[in-house]
Amino acid sequence: MLRIVVILIVAWAVQAIAWRLIRAFRGYMVRRSAGADELRRIDTVGNAFRYFASVVVVLVAGMLVLNELGISIAPILATAGVAGIAIAFGAQSLIKDYFTGFFLLVEDQIRQGDVVEIVGKAGEVEEVTLRYVRLRDGDGYVHFVPNGEIGVVTSSSRTFAYAVVDVVIALDQDIEPVIKVMREIGAQMRAHAVFGKKILDDLDIAGIESWNAAGITLRARMKVQALEQSHVKREFLLRLKQAFDHHAFQQPRNTVMMVEKGAQGRSAPPEGPPQ
Repeated sequence: MLRIVVILIVAWAVQAIAWRLIRAFRGYMVRRSAGADELRRIDTVGNAFRYFASVVVVLVAGMLVLNELGISIAPILATAGVAGIAIAFGAQSLIKDYFTGFFLLVEDQIRQGDVVEIVGKAGEVEEVTLRYVRLRDGDGYVHFVPNGEIGVVTSSSRTFAYAVVDVVIALDQDIEPVIKVMREIGAQMRAHAVFGKKILDDLDIAGIESWNAAGITLRARMKVQALEQSHVKREFLLRLKQAFDHHAFQQPRNTVMMVEKGAQGRSAPPEGPPQ
């Protein structure tokens, strides 16, 4: 029993030292980091390392305790090796989850705090492990996505984003005054005390995106900070609506034409009594 107690104490000490080394490494990387994105990556990798260290310490301590109890671990290891081969065939998805999770962390594809879309689920990343990614969507629902099912990661929270705006005007509306007003609104927002910090560049007007019977669509975009594209777009559209009302710019109107069929369109009744 004394040996078992010593093993447990040593295991606890090793785990504490490992966690302290991981924290020290995190502090070193934080001092060398350049921004908030790197901090999220460091936190994500640090949590994964702590989880891995805990699993290793528990497995080693468990085998040593079994050995002290007189239970030989050699047959257990041999059986585990044979069973591992059989389990590997049945647990391919689980192994795939761990391998994929490892490369997700190494390649810095997903971090805690990122807003991503994976396997049809979109939300904020709350936790990244070697087994799964935990997402919370806009409605508050939590999704646990196995890493093995992740193929494409679409992130909207890396460095910067674009607030894309489509403006539809009538076919007979002059385009130049509309473009001028859009540029003025973009300049006003860049000079704004709040939105100016979120906008990284001047308004970029691409021009005519489409031209058909429904009207003319003008497309523009602004380079903004990550996750700020929705706020900037809403403010831009609000100001643009007020400017449209002030300048009386024409926009397409849905019209319904009711045509009454006249006498010429009706067939003349046959002459004489019916046969």
